[in-house]
Amino acid sequence: MEVKMANSFFKSLEKMANRGRWYWKTWDFIRYDFPKFCKNIWLFRKALWNYSWWAGQHSVLPFMKTALVDMAITMDDRGNEIKSSSSKKVEKMLRAAKLMEHFIEENFIEMAEDELGEIIHHPLEFEPAETEGYVQMVDQDTAEEKEHNRKVFDRSREIEKEMWDELWYIMKGQDYSKFEKAPDDMDHNESYTHFESQRDGSGLNTWWD
Repeated sequence: MEVKMANSFFKSLEKMANRGRWYWKTWDFIRYDFPKFCKNIWLFRKALWNYSWWAGQHSVLPFMKTALVDMAITMDDRGNEIKSSSSKKVEKMLRAAKLMEHFIEENFIEMAEDELGEIIHHPLEFEPAETEGYVQMVDQDTAEEKEHNRKVFDRSREIEKEMWDELWYIMKGQDYSKFEKAPDDMDHNESYTHFESQRDGSGLNTWWD
């Protein structure tokens, strides 16, 4: 079999080779790289402003949340992937971002209060302590109020654990080895549809376009 190359093939190779030259790299930096850098600085401005190396999840999660929301909106608006599969990814991205928001704001007690009722607080009151010149705080909570408050705190910890587990399940993604294998007599399109019917859109390593 004789293989022939069109002139356009060699021109394409020449363009690829030239792209590595200094003047093209300089153009790419001015035209693309630096504007993208400035755009990213603006996009992550809040996370950058609040970043502290010692703040743990409160420093890391804002960057991840911002990136996921931007990815989800852009993929949904002008992504190349077909909607039937990309919409699953977008849904999981936004869900992960929402879970991260809860950990950034640490509002698990508020969520537990929505379920069980608000924590009961009493105004601070002090009385003289046994040691002269000292005071002690008066415990005004009844046994029922203490039990209620304990249930709210316990439930807030349960919600936090449930959301943490859900977040990292979404980021990790499904184990494709456990998917039902497509029958041998299926063609390529049918096999793809069979696979997609089992995929839920989770998995950071699949969130590209």
